[in-house]
Amino acid sequence: MKSFLFVMQAAAYRGSKVQEVLDQVLIAAAFDQQVSMLLLDDAVYHLQKDQLSEQIACKDIAAIYRSLEIYDIENIYVEQDSLTERGLSQDELLIPITLIKRHEITATINRFDVVLSA
Repeated sequence: MKSFLFVMQAAAYRGSKVQEVLDQVLIAAAFDQQVSMLLLDDAVYHLQKDQLSEQIACKDIAAIYRSLEIYDIENIYVEQDSLTERGLSQDELLIPITLIKRHEITATINRFDVVLSA
């Protein structure tokens, strides 16, 4: 079994790219691959509670994030500075995450067989 890390940096409702990557995450997990995610920069907004996606006529990605545990996707890494710079705290996030420091990103990425960036 290969380990996959999906690295996301784009804001939540910015085109179809985020939705496509989340679909890829679920597909990889459905085929019993070890899948983890790393959210950097504006991607930390993906996990913010109380998203109002219906007001902008977009599919609610919060529902996808809440379903990750069903697919055995338990390692969601969030870069601490990205969260702090956007005025967010762990209490404001939908799901449990693992905070990592900026200097730990390279070591985290290097632990995976396949790294896909979006």
